[in-house]
Amino acid sequence: MSVEATSSLRKSDRTRRAILEAARAHFTARGFDGANLRAISADASIDPSMVKRYFGSKEGLFAAAVPVDLQLPTLADVPEARRGEVLTAHFIRRWEGDLSDNILVALLRSAITNAKLSEQVRTLFTSQVMAMLEPVVPASELVRRAALISSQMLGLAVTRYILALPGSAEQPAEQLIADVAPNVQRYLHGVLEEGVR
Repeated sequence: MSVEATSSLRKSDRTRRAILEAARAHFTARGFDGANLRAISADASIDPSMVKRYFGSKEGLFAAAVPVDLQLPTLADVPEARRGEVLTAHFIRRWEGDLSDNILVALLRSAITNAKLSEQVRTLFTSQVMAMLEPVVPASELVRRAALISSQMLGLAVTRYILALPGSAEQPAEQLIADVAPNVQRYLHGVLEEGVR
């Protein structure tokens, strides 16, 4: 590869990285609908046409800037009686602790107002949570238990990080874990009632 080609590649990488950093900041602060490609371009110090050149569209930029891995624990390695606590603590760490990267908040804030991104959140939680639960819950209950756990974690995230609901937003993480973990434990291993009308 020539020196010119190598230099161009490096410039391309720098440009792409600058766009992604600016986009991540805008999506986190404003959500998908509130973020503006012109403002992102300005923060990245590039022409707006470059965003479309690299990412095709706002949706393409969002997907590249906000890749999501929940980094879920392997529950089979955790004693059954502690799984609800471990999983709840993991989500709190992923949202706001040492595993946090603001990406989940950006995705959640955006998904509330955008149907395509809502589908992305559904797919993300369904696939990753079900994969985590598959080794530790009965196959016949997998979808139901995954939905219950996902609803608990997403509901907590919305009330704490998006709506800042009193009683949730100001609580120390340890208190939230103590409050929520018993529900998650029941969703993991408790008896699920059938035929309730």
